[in-house]
Amino acid sequence: MPMQVTEKSGGGLSRVYDVRIPATELGALLDARIAEITPTLNLKGFRPGKVPAAHIRRVYGKALMGEVVEKTLNESSKQVLDEQRLRIAAQPNLEPRSDMDQVIAGREDLTYDLNVEVMPEFEPIDVTSLKLTRPIYRPDQAELDSELAEIVTQNRTFEARAGKAPKAADGDQVVIDFVGSMGGEPFEGGAAEDAEIILGSGQFIPGFEEQLVGAAVGAKRTVRTTFPADYQVDRLKGKDAQFEVIVKAVRAPKAAKADNALAERLGMKDLAALKDVLRTNVEGRYQSASRFKLKRALLDALDKAHDIPLPPRMVDAEFEGIWAEVEKDKAANNTPPEDEGKSEEVLRVEYRQIAERRVRLGLVLAESGRRNNVQVTDQELSEAMRAEAMRYGAQAQQMFDLLRQNANAQAQMRAPLYEEKVVDLVIGRAKVTDKAVSKEDLLKEDDLPEGYGEGPRKPAKAVKAKDAKAKAAKPVKADAPPSPAKITKAPPAKPAPPTPAAKAAQVKEAPPAKATQPAKPAAAAARTPAPKPAVKAPAPKASAKAPVKAAPAKAAAKASKTKAKGA
Repeated sequence: MPMQVTEKSGGGLSRVYDVRIPATELGALLDARIAEITPTLNLKGFRPGKVPAAHIRRVYGKALMGEVVEKTLNESSKQVLDEQRLRIAAQPNLEPRSDMDQVIAGREDLTYDLNVEVMPEFEPIDVTSLKLTRPIYRPDQAELDSELAEIVTQNRTFEARAGKAPKAADGDQVVIDFVGSMGGEPFEGGAAEDAEIILGSGQFIPGFEEQLVGAAVGAKRTVRTTFPADYQVDRLKGKDAQFEVIVKAVRAPKAAKADNALAERLGMKDLAALKDVLRTNVEGRYQSASRFKLKRALLDALDKAHDIPLPPRMVDAEFEGIWAEVEKDKAANNTPPEDEGKSEEVLRVEYRQIAERRVRLGLVLAESGRRNNVQVTDQELSEAMRAEAMRYGAQAQQMFDLLRQNANAQAQMRAPLYEEKVVDLVIGRAKVTDKAVSKEDLLKEDDLPEGYGEGPRKPAKAVKAKDAKAKAAKPVKADAPPSPAKITKAPPAKPAPPTPAAKAAQVKEAPPAKATQPAKPAAAAARTPAPKPAVKAPAPKASAKAPVKAAPAKAAAKASKTKAKGA
């Protein structure tokens, strides 16, 4: 008798199937397995390949039946999914109902419940009806001149300050040796020789450079300061330290100007070429910011336009990832101001709204991409992997090879590429109006989407359901706003490498659960907001050499809600 499948329940996005495989079927599979291995067996007392089936069953029958049962569970659950043509949202839960000892002994049928969570079926909004505004800012000549002056300043040269015993002034470059200690004991990374510092540049931790103003060559100074609370080395955060400093040279800045010589030092043909590249870079920054704002407006519009049921386990996984980031930021004292004073209960409600938004947008963009046959080519993926690998400097080739060999890492790399292609497609069909704005308005941080952080989400306009049998996407997270940081040099503009935090993958149909225990949600669905590459590779390390200043934590590690606003 073949496998029997009965749908026990099918409400909402949940499906439960009762699956039964007769003991006689398992027995036949065991016989086939014994026949398969018999020619290869070489047991003492028997000629090779001539061990009787009855002896094999008596000695190895229990272990072989365990293999048969596990394989049958995997294959039968996959067969159920295929026959039912289900688009699953997470790996199914498989709950055996039989006494497995009796099943393995051949005295009981194999029965189990297959709990499946499926993707919703819905009709995406007609994107040609969307009306979006793209903020545009174009830098004027004064801003470009200011940027050029900054490049001149950043690339100025220094010469030994004249005089019998010249003293260092603010803006001078000093060459020093230093040894740091805390509580009278030297600490790792607290010493350096021939370190070059431009006084007043903020290159070192607060209070360090100021105490060297007025020092002459050969001077010995004791610098006392405190590491910032957001310093990149945890063991040094907020700690008082003392540095014994020897000044070895004092250099004054040479007069600098924007000319062909400067351009040549920066790899440009002449000053005109430098200005062209500078304009391209500056305009590119604002174009990236403009695209971010437009994408955010698009996601807000799509979020409001779709009121669809969401796979609960997918939402739970997304929320757990977000909440882990919230807890991490809280432990690092990086709680955003809008979260201050709120109870954990209130914050959980607000962040679950954001998790639901991400899942909803992921489903909508994926369905739009599927209907328009959006694909990420192997060449596009290879270029993205190479760009990511380049972030690892001298270890770039090693990282690239690891990425090429790891399917999970490639799926993570493919995800943001897919998202951006779908976003480009939708924006290309929507009605987009350009609007001139100030630089301040373009670069300011957006508020949370309307209705988020204010209680339960208001129902959006419902859409008609429609049969759709294809893969869907995981929750989308929009990129963080591009930073308008100034450039210190002007090399030819290159596209920025994709960040590990940018992810919006298609959810692949999860494989059936293994037989030994109920399956857990698929790893593809249980993502965190900012996972690291799924390969072991040497990561680029920030210099921990004290007292070099760390990037401010408030700028570098904003809380999850701030990251989630555009998603």
